[in-house]
Amino acid sequence: MITIKTNSEAELMRYAGRITARALNEVSKHIKPGITTLELNKIAEDTIRSNGCIPAFLNYNGYPASICTSINEQVIHGIPSARKLKEGDILSIDCGAIYKGYYGDAANTYPVGKISAEAQRLIDVTRQSLHEAMVYAREGCRLGDISNAVQSYAETNGFSVVRDFVGHGIGTKMHEDPSVPNYGTAGRGILLRENMTLAVEPMINMGTYEVQVLDDEWTAVTLDEKYSAHYEHTLLIKKDGCEILTIDD
Repeated sequence: MITIKTNSEAELMRYAGRITARALNEVSKHIKPGITTLELNKIAEDTIRSNGCIPAFLNYNGYPASICTSINEQVIHGIPSARKLKEGDILSIDCGAIYKGYYGDAANTYPVGKISAEAQRLIDVTRQSLHEAMVYAREGCRLGDISNAVQSYAETNGFSVVRDFVGHGIGTKMHEDPSVPNYGTAGRGILLRENMTLAVEPMINMGTYEVQVLDDEWTAVTLDEKYSAHYEHTLLIKKDGCEILTIDD
């Protein structure tokens, strides 16, 4: 069932989203060659907890950390570890926070030191594909308009769109209805209504869109081992556009 949030619920999600963004911003200051993803996980968790929230990912379906740290060919759900980042890596961080039972969820992809021009273009196109989608995150559009916007922009730029993982509704649960694919047909799908909340999250690959999950049962990687990037915002649908809930004022 798709839930329409009240103004008071939206306000709680606004705070959860703000702290999610704050954690990502704090982590981004420390991304450099030589740091471990486990160290970044601690920075994120400390930021979330010090601002009165709970890490949304920790113990979610058994997930063992507070953020997902996906490096290079890792698409999503990479588990923080003692692995040190290297010059030329790209790092996707997915982060979530819970405030008074309401969720925020966001992701960014970061360069580690100097990266290749093609890796930077992948990051730029993935970020922009989310912005292209947000144009249609308003009352009166259809879900397929969001999906098609991501796919069209990514594929026009020579990249592929992951099919096996998608965005989602969000609220008192991390994953609510509806599913929000990053591919599809404009004009199709549910009609968007004011105060729906969606987590829109393009996952874009350099090569094939096909992925596989590793033996840790979490980390998804590209089948051809080429780089992947990931961006996500939690959005509140409004009559004349959308409000990005996962930004830190």
